[in-house]
Amino acid sequence: MKIKKRYFLQAGVAMIITACGSDNLFGRKKIMAVPKAPFEIIKTEAQWKKILTPEQFEVLRKEGTERPFSSPLDYEYGKGTYVCAGCDLPLFISKTKFDSGTGWPSFYAPIKGSIRTTVDTSLFMTRAEVHCHRCGGHLGHVFDDGPLPTGKRYCINGVALKFILG
Repeated sequence: MKIKKRYFLQAGVAMIITACGSDNLFGRKKIMAVPKAPFEIIKTEAQWKKILTPEQFEVLRKEGTERPFSSPLDYEYGKGTYVCAGCDLPLFISKTKFDSGTGWPSFYAPIKGSIRTTVDTSLFMTRAEVHCHRCGGHLGHVFDDGPLPTGKRYCINGVALKFILG
């Protein structure tokens, strides 16, 4: 399997960040922050910790990143729906999933109205960060190097998702 240089470099950066244990390695600076409200679901940090695993909490509430190639959902290609692990909002359908080779579940389009994006300028680059529209949970990032018909690659942390077969 031939891996594109861009994906190799992105995966390398992600592994360095994971090894250092922080997505804030070079100081995360947001140009536009995710609004605290009006999300339909608002919980305290303690309430989120009660319903999420430590890994889910780190990604969804602290904007962490899971290790590449660590999520079983990266290899899931059954028919179904991917929902937010924090609030069960349907985010992506299996028809839009593709193998990007990056080590994270990737989709070319979300379900309409299911996500919000913000601008993330960490790691010496500008990226569009993806959040759940209902609870504000951090899901991953979206890039302009995906397949047709959208040309987008929604690179999503598997731990931020649940897969509902069917």
